[in-house]
Amino acid sequence: MSHLTEQRYPTVAEVVAAARSMAAGRPDVSRLRQVGTSRGGRPIHLLSVGGAGPAVLVVAGAHANEPTGGSTVLRLAELTLRDASLRADTAWHFLLCADPDGARLHRTPAPRSLWEYHRHFFRPAGPEQPEWAPSVLPPDRLPPETRTLTAVIDEVRPYLQVSLHGTDLGGSWVQLTRDVPGLVEPFVKSAAELHIPVEAGPSDAAGWPASGPGVHVMPPPGSHPVFPSMPDDVRLSTWHRAHRYGGLTAVVEVPMWASELVGDPAPHPAPGRELHRLSLRLRADARVVEEFLREAAPRLPRSDGALLRAARWALGLVPGLADDWSGPPPRNAGAAYVGSVDAFGRRVPLRAAAMLLRVLRGLDDRAAPRLEQVVAHWCEAFAERFRARWVPVEHQVEHQTRTVLAAARHARAVRSR
Repeated sequence: MSHLTEQRYPTVAEVVAAARSMAAGRPDVSRLRQVGTSRGGRPIHLLSVGGAGPAVLVVAGAHANEPTGGSTVLRLAELTLRDASLRADTAWHFLLCADPDGARLHRTPAPRSLWEYHRHFFRPAGPEQPEWAPSVLPPDRLPPETRTLTAVIDEVRPYLQVSLHGTDLGGSWVQLTRDVPGLVEPFVKSAAELHIPVEAGPSDAAGWPASGPGVHVMPPPGSHPVFPSMPDDVRLSTWHRAHRYGGLTAVVEVPMWASELVGDPAPHPAPGRELHRLSLRLRADARVVEEFLREAAPRLPRSDGALLRAARWALGLVPGLADDWSGPPPRNAGAAYVGSVDAFGRRVPLRAAAMLLRVLRGLDDRAAPRLEQVVAHWCEAFAERFRARWVPVEHQVEHQTRTVLAAARHARAVRSR
């Protein structure tokens, strides 16, 4: 693919430049325009291909630390420009990056290890994430990135919105706001061909109905959440905005590093006991980061920047999550689900530590070398525990691309019935 090398993710500027070149080359069927501005004054761009027919909206960059989507929207745009049949009766819209401010802060174009990925890690606090903000904030406090995204949804009225997400380490899965019959088979086939494990029990979809391996449907309103402490309600997120127009949303997750452990379909011999152990480890790891934060507090800036806000927010999730995991496990909690929770439990304090480390390094703080040792050790232990295997960027992109096209095809078939 012309816009990426095998192990490099393009920057937002590179994605926009490639999209501008595409639109200039085919002005008869494509258009690039600015549809919004971030809090930091950065433009948010929409590339549209085709014109007639129901719309598909593909959103990249909703989470700053999940970089595959930028390459995937370019790949999809190339395909829809080259293949007239794809745009014959479908209008394709590609939001190139939903959070350009976050993408500027998360700088890992070519990570060679989990440690390198976390050296420049950033993921905003929940209320600052474009898709999740409506689930935790009142309408009058929504960030401009969220208002831009909802305005685009209201304008194009997609029958399918696809949000391109990813995980640092694990497998691939899809979350749907409504079921899309027929999606399971092409999704599983693509993952197998590209040697990407399918997550058998992702913690993000704990307790949700599954239409098949790796394809999970969000529960209806009123359902009891498996993790009651989590502050967001996905039904209030921008994912459900498409329902106003008879549409649905598919969230396509793909890993940077794969682990076969998350695809293990075997039952777990004692899930409750193991989840309790993981909750204790989560609390202990969070205390390590909190101690660094307390020690450095007198030397920190009076006003929290984005990195520090995000680190504090992540640490604030820990007590509730640990309580959730100490309760009865979800029904049919197998080895894959326990493995997913294990990864989640490592991920939260590691991310908080990594972002705090960036703050301390920027201040040349005396605690930075010691915290760096902790972050490096946690990254190494994470990779070793899950036998991490790098997934080439081209495979990540190809899997997301195939899944988007399959979702568009099958969701369209459901719409036509």
